Amino acid sequence: MKQVVLRGWRPTLVIILLFILWESASRLFEIPEWLIPSPTQVWEEGIAGWSVYNHHLYSTILLTVTGFLIGSSVGIIVAILLHVIPIFRNMFYPLIIFSQNIPIIVLAPLLVIWFGFGMLPKLIIITLVCFFPIAVSTMDGLRQTSTELLHYTKMAGATKRQTFWKLEWPHALPSLFSGLKISATYSVMGAVISEWLGAKEGIGVYMTLASSSFRTDRVFVAIFLIMLLSLLFFALITLIEKRVVAWKTKGVETNG
Repeated sequence: MKQVVLRGWRPTLVIILLFILWESASRLFEIPEWLIPSPTQVWEEGIAGWSVYNHHLYSTILLTVTGFLIGSSVGIIVAILLHVIPIFRNMFYPLIIFSQNIPIIVLAPLLVIWFGFGMLPKLIIITLVCFFPIAVSTMDGLRQTSTELLHYTKMAGATKRQTFWKLEWPHALPSLFSGLKISATYSVMGAVISEWLGAKEGIGVYMTLASSSFRTDRVFVAIFLIMLLSLLFFALITLIEKRVVAWKTKGVETNG
């Protein structure tokens, strides 16, 4: 436990030093605020401008959570289907890989043309961003189930459904949560990108308005809000993982 605390302080110390260097350089070289604001100027704008961007923040959080839940559900369902039905895996797995080679920035305008400026194209973008890491990691977790245990369950007379829910699914949970943590960070960025399509509110809209008016301090406020949301979302998934996959965590601690 002490080693974990010490490791946590090291990146925190590096971040603090970077902020000190940033602040010192801004004051020493007298960099204009419109070019690169100092950390104190960004902090002051973040506090003073709360009433300006709070509704944008709430909108992005709602969009992120909704898109993440849909993307996670799609990813898990796809992984289970491709695992349970091998012919589906041979047919559709390459298509899933190809889908990730399409740039979201290129796809976004098409989604607007097809589905308009409502919520649907934004949720589609977040779903596309989220489902791939979850689907791939879950499939890998399901396929890495111990063959010895699989033979044992067959010898014990377990059905395929019992084998899946009692053996394969629990063993795939650590891999599933790895994909969820990756998608949690991607979902925030996906929400911001989707808001650039023409949303009325959101951190992406706030950032666009700040950039067009040369309010660089507000742009940095938006950047830090996106980073904070990603970290909080990642921490929440990690906390849930410790609760759900307690047997894995205890095994790691015992081995350590």
